[in-house]
Amino acid sequence: MARSAKGSHLLFLLIVGLLAWIVPGGGHFALKEKKRAIIIFVTIGLTFTVGIYVGSIGVINPVQAKPWYAAQILNSPLVAVLGYLSAAGTYPVYGWPNEIGQIYTSTSGLLNLLCIVNAVYLAYAHAVDQRRLNVDG
Repeated sequence: MARSAKGSHLLFLLIVGLLAWIVPGGGHFALKEKKRAIIIFVTIGLTFTVGIYVGSIGVINPVQAKPWYAAQILNSPLVAVLGYLSAAGTYPVYGWPNEIGQIYTSTSGLLNLLCIVNAVYLAYAHAVDQRRLNVDG
């Protein structure tokens, strides 16, 4: 494979990964896996929304809950905006709603990480299959 082809393939994998992170299911949508993309978007979106509904945006706390925030930021870069808003402490959450909200929002972030990895793998596997067809055909 030529150097420019490897570079463009690596760039394509990076774009698929970034799309999958920016919008859950976006990487699969770029790969023309529309049904899978919709399922991923709805599942991760609803899981994250339930976590926010239970605990408010106060569960996204980049200051005092860094391990949870690390998992939550995997949902989308928009979580950083919510983290910025809640960092001032104007949305305090205590007790069970805090814990349940953190669990749901973090779980949706980790699910999105799995979907990001899957989208990048599918893009890679598709390119490998195309190369095999070009060599064999």
